[in-house]
Order: sequence, then structure tokens, then C-alpha cells
Amino acid sequence: MRSNTRRAVAAALVSALAVTALAACGTSSSGDGKPDKAAPGAPADASAPLDPNTKVTLTIDCMPPAAKAAELKEWKEDVEAFKKIYPNVTIDGRSTPGQCLEPPRFTAMLKAKSQPDVFYTYFTDLKQVLDNSGAEDISAYVTPKSVPALDTIDKNVMNVLKQDGKLYGLPTSNYTMGLLINRKLFTQAGLNPDTPPRTWDEVRAAAKKIAALGNGTAGFGEYSVENTGGWHYTATLYGMGGDVVGADGKAAFNNPTGRQIVENLKAMRWEDDSMGKTQLLKWGDLQKQMASDKLGMFLAAPDDITYMVQQLGAKYDTFGMGPLPGGASTLFGGNSYMIKKGSSPDKIKAAIAWLNFKTLTVGKGQFDFARSKADGLPVGLPQPAFFVGASKEQSDALKAASATMPVANFKSFLDNPVPPKGEPAKAQEVYKVLDKVMSGVLTNKDADPAQLLGDAEKAVNQVLANQ
Repeated sequence: MRSNTRRAVAAALVSALAVTALAACGTSSSGDGKPDKAAPGAPADASAPLDPNTKVTLTIDCMPPAAKAAELKEWKEDVEAFKKIYPNVTIDGRSTPGQCLEPPRFTAMLKAKSQPDVFYTYFTDLKQVLDNSGAEDISAYVTPKSVPALDTIDKNVMNVLKQDGKLYGLPTSNYTMGLLINRKLFTQAGLNPDTPPRTWDEVRAAAKKIAALGNGTAGFGEYSVENTGGWHYTATLYGMGGDVVGADGKAAFNNPTGRQIVENLKAMRWEDDSMGKTQLLKWGDLQKQMASDKLGMFLAAPDDITYMVQQLGAKYDTFGMGPLPGGASTLFGGNSYMIKKGSSPDKIKAAIAWLNFKTLTVGKGQFDFARSKADGLPVGLPQPAFFVGASKEQSDALKAASATMPVANFKSFLDNPVPPKGEPAKAQEVYKVLDKVMSGVLTNKDADPAQLLGDAEKAVNQVLANQ
């Protein structure tokens, strides 16, 4: 989910989109609610960059809200800078006060065909978007001419946005999961914050010591609603070497490894009392607990730290990260923008020009680390990280030069890389089913892990059978 979940490219200009924002502020592609009439198939000159004389208006969601003053300032600066290159392109940004992409609202938007011209998606949304004829095939338009750093974007990231060899989006960020810790609570509990737990036995032991601090402090926190519980169950299973969906296309979690996860959570919740009394938590809840020094650990991507500092008033040096417990693999995800189905060739070109300008250029946009530092935005998180080769080296050097946080706090995470694994087929629907496993064991002391997983297996197989 989120996430958020959450890389870029070399050659244009300016700004930083909050990875924590999540999409769905809808508007139609044309002013009348109808899609643009596009010529059938891409034009012969699709690979040519946008003509600066082209007159077109783009609606784009996930413009930072007023509450994110620095990001909004940079967005407006980028619009002005973009206008100097393309004076006849009008950027009509749309924002929401909370998460930009909420799955139920996103689905409703797709079905209503009300998405903006350029709309924000999770990596897991491609199938849903295509099932609803929501996005243009932009393969012919995305070349080293229109996106100069194209060949230095990790192919694993680009492939997430492809189906049947066709490209339907451009990435804005990516992430891999790890164990996020509150260094202050670790120290108070007599634990070493520089060596976060690497196994679930170690997590359980550390959680008990942190919970023993009292004052309503929980050692470990977990989600269980709005698809986030299933998302974290999947991440945990990956770390232990398992799969949610097997090679045969069927549910693969109802086995000893899958049950071990649920039994461990049950023990932490009800035997150890190290997970707190309040459950049925979603994204944002654990962050509030940790930012207020009431939670010791939870699974997360690095950008959660940004949210806690910018939105919740926490300090960077409070947090640290280690690799996902188990270390067999880690869940890989991220975010992208797609272009509304039915958009004209000019709109497609303008959208790609904006995305390249805003999010895919080393040293510019979200990778303009010097500007981010000057604006009081975080610099130094280990992600997004979708560049390879020379672009990665250049980006890493620029980041290090402008770091605003103690990067040593992420040393355990960076020094112990875990192989990434993509999210399962029909991820959001599968996560919704697995939420019931997580909420069941965390709210019912007498819950039977085997029964919860057996019921979930049947439901997930039904979801997968309807692909």
C-alpha cells in the first residue's frame, strides 16, 4: 500500500513530491467529463519530444496540499520553470488534504472514468487500471529523447509498469520494507539501536523489553485494516522465505511458515502484551504512536520517517532502520503516474515532458537535494533508489552532500540488503482478504490461526480465479 511504498532520471528540472501522498483526487480529462479523442494508434512522430509551441492543459493529481508548505512551494516553482520551456502548457494541479490514493476511492474513480489526465498509482494498480481501460500505452512516447535518463532506471522498476511488453506508466518512487525503530525507546530499554533485531525471535524479545517501560508504550505495532494488514503479512512472509501466491497461481500461505507468523503475533499480543491494547490500526496510526514515543518498532519503508518528522513533529535522530526480519527477501513496491486512456498525442507528450521535468531527472525535481535542504525538507533517506550506474553514483553523491539527517541510523538497513520481491497478483484484493487474518488474531484472544488461514486461503483462491 503505501505507502507508500516509493527513483528517477537525468535531464530536465525541478521538485519533490511527497511519497506519502497517495492518489485519487479525480477530475475528467477534458472539461466536459469526456475523454479526449485521440487518433487511433500512436502517431509516427510519437518519440519526438513535445513541441514547445503546443497548447494543452493537463490535470494532474497529488499536488501537495497547503499543509505541506515546502512541497507546495517547490511544485509552484516547478510549474513556473516548466512554463519557461513549454509556455503553452497549462498545469492544473489537484490535491487532497490526506492520502492521495485511497484504494476504494481510486477504484471508484477508475470505474467512473474521472481520473485526471495524469493520475497517481501504486505499482500494484496496473491490472486494475487496465481492466478498467484507464491508461494509455505510452511505449512509443517514452524514449531517451523524451526521458533522457531512461536507460539508467532500474529495469525491475520499469517492468512493473509493463504488460505484454507495453509501457503504461513512469515511476516516481520505490521502496523496500525494513524494520523501523524508535532509537530513544531502544536505548531506554537497554537495547542497542545500532543493531535492530534481525529475526522474529529477536523482535519478540525486544518488544517485551520496550513494553516493560510502561506508560502505555508498545514494543511492536501492526496494521490490520484497509488492506494494510495483508500488505504487512505479505512482507513478513517474504522475509521468512514464503510466498503469498505460488507459481501455480494459487494461495501459498496456508502452511507452517504462514501459520508461524500468525502464531507469533498472537503470542506477542496476548501472552507478552507487547503490542498495546488498541488494534484495528491502519497506515498513519503506527506513525503517530512512534512519533510520540509510544511504539518501539513496526515494519515500514524509509519514507515513513519523512511523514513523522514533517507531519507529526518528530525528530530525525529518533529513528533508525534495520533489514526486514528473516532476510530471505523483502517486499518491493512503489508509485507511478499513468496517463488517462483517450488522451490526445499532444497531452501524452506534455504529460511525459512534465514527469521527466518533475520526477525523473538527477539533480532536479525530487532529486534536487540542495533545494530540498534549503527548504527544510529531508535529505538522506535510503530511498527512492531506482537509478543504476552513472545516474545512481551522481544521485548518491548529491544526496550525501546535502544530507539533513543522521544517515548512520540507516546503516544496518543499507549494509544488509535483502533481495526485493514484487507484490502478488491482485495484490490489493489479496491484502483485503488477509486483513481478516491480522484483525482476527489481534482482536480475539481465542482466534485459531489455522482456521483464519484456511478461510483466507479459500477466499484468496477465489480472487485469483477471477483474474
